Amino acid sequence: HFFLKLEEFHDLYLNVICCWQLCLNFIVFFEDPNFKGLSYETSCDCPTLHAQFRRCNSIRVEAGCWVLYERPNYMGYQYILTPGEYPDYQHWMGFNDSIRSCRCVYGKVYKIRLYEKPDFGGKMVEHGEDCPSVQEAFKLHEIHSCIVLDGAWAFYNESNYKGRQYFLERGEYRQHEAWGATSPAVGSFRRITKF
Repeated sequence: HFFLKLEEFHDLYLNVICCWQLCLNFIVFFEDPNFKGLSYETSCDCPTLHAQFRRCNSIRVEAGCWVLYERPNYMGYQYILTPGEYPDYQHWMGFNDSIRSCRCVYGKVYKIRLYEKPDFGGKMVEHGEDCPSVQEAFKLHEIHSCIVLDGAWAFYNESNYKGRQYFLERGEYRQHEAWGATSPAVGSFRRITKF
């Protein structure tokens, strides 16, 4: 038989959880293009990255799905990355080399409600699949509010998953500003499924 003191069990438990998270999520940021220069790796959410590197010109996503933000505290332009290599910021559709925060995406079940007016008003559509054209699928020109019931989603301001990206996770978004958009134009959306 094997007995552990409570504090030993707690330390063992934390190590197992840390290793488990590392297997699910892992990203490496590089200051220079083509995976050169100073690097920083993480396996968890980071509300501020400015102390780790000055600029970000390439990224290697080893595991998990990530949302990167141009500014600290999950603000500014958003970039959604799945496992793979991104040798320069154009490969993740970046506008510049500024990445100041990041977070992991979790979820396996998907359901979202879309509303044509703010505060969940007007026509409502419930959906659980990717949608390359909001206009063709639902005859909606704009989405002013939504409720993410399950999963993580990406909105794009143009059809066919092009243009500005917006990350949405479980919760209520009473107006388009709540997901970081400057207008209610949503041309397409999809589930974030590659973890």
